[in-house]
Amino acid sequence: MELRLYLRMVQRGWWIIAVAALVAFNAALVFSYIATPLYMASARFLVSPNPDIDKASDVLNSLATLDKRSIISTYAEFLRSSRILRETAAELGLDDSQLEDYAVNSVVLPDANILELTVEGPDPQLATVLTNAIGKRAVNYIKQYYQVFDITLLDPAETPTDPFSPQPVRDAGLALALGGIVGTALAILSEQIRIPLDALRQQRTIDSISSAFNRRHFQHTLENELANQPNRTLSLAIVQLDGLKDLIDTLPQPILQSVLRHAVSVLRNELRGNDVIGRWGDISLAVMLPSTPGDAAKRTLGRICRSLAQPVQLTSEGETLTMNPHVGIAIYQGHGSVQALIANVENAVAQAILRNDEDSIVLASDAIPLQEN
Repeated sequence: MELRLYLRMVQRGWWIIAVAALVAFNAALVFSYIATPLYMASARFLVSPNPDIDKASDVLNSLATLDKRSIISTYAEFLRSSRILRETAAELGLDDSQLEDYAVNSVVLPDANILELTVEGPDPQLATVLTNAIGKRAVNYIKQYYQVFDITLLDPAETPTDPFSPQPVRDAGLALALGGIVGTALAILSEQIRIPLDALRQQRTIDSISSAFNRRHFQHTLENELANQPNRTLSLAIVQLDGLKDLIDTLPQPILQSVLRHAVSVLRNELRGNDVIGRWGDISLAVMLPSTPGDAAKRTLGRICRSLAQPVQLTSEGETLTMNPHVGIAIYQGHGSVQALIANVENAVAQAILRNDEDSIVLASDAIPLQEN
């Protein structure tokens, strides 16, 4: 279940993933083409017992000591010593500014008594010269202080022909993959941020019992509709569920919620996608039907009333409730205020309740201009 939830988050945020991957890909390509190429020269050295040792016991002791790796690690420190680098640079006639772009490192190869010295820098020839010169000087130092073990050059450094960095194809591929990973994380994070915001927005606009818009948001939507489309015909209806009048204070909230949500579901099934439903009062719902004249609104609400008039099952034991709907409809025809329109529709539904006959729909006269309050 949780995996499917994350997959849906990723699907909704696919564009974030695509943008992040493309940005990373393009950035890597740009960096690869503007970055200074770096070359790496490397040399390898073998550490072994000194062949001048005569006694077999001394040889065995030397091998045992060598297996502890402390000696070979010390030799590695010699190879990357800053003192040896300075002395080598002075010998080659190089100053500190010329060495700023070069990095020296040495490592002990796994499961072997072999050291690898590397020098990285923008000039392949200079990197090679430095590698071999540093190695030579370090070997001389080591032989002065450690005579039990011998260190010899195994593979001298050769001038590299291709830079190890940047590599546009490799770097762009890695950037594309990392961008996709970062984009996926951002997509999930944005969904996790959006969901609480949506929940908060719904708390401000949705009536928790009926699942329709609350009255404040419905009225705000109505005002915006009339302000944005002042010359368009609009029908406003109030559906009062008179069967709940005597039960509203005694019905358990879960049952009241079930009844009102059933009524809202009936309305949604009969209305168009751009029609708006809101909870108007404790037992009444409001419906806004844009671009709908009075006769069409009355036919639509007539179908809704017939559906709402059917008994609603309250419990599993078969208890039912008849909602006894009454409807008032008022028409806006390009003049008048929201307050006048609301007063007309409330008056119409009040007349429908007073009549209490089979025709439970009252259409306020749309021939009379709506009066300003």
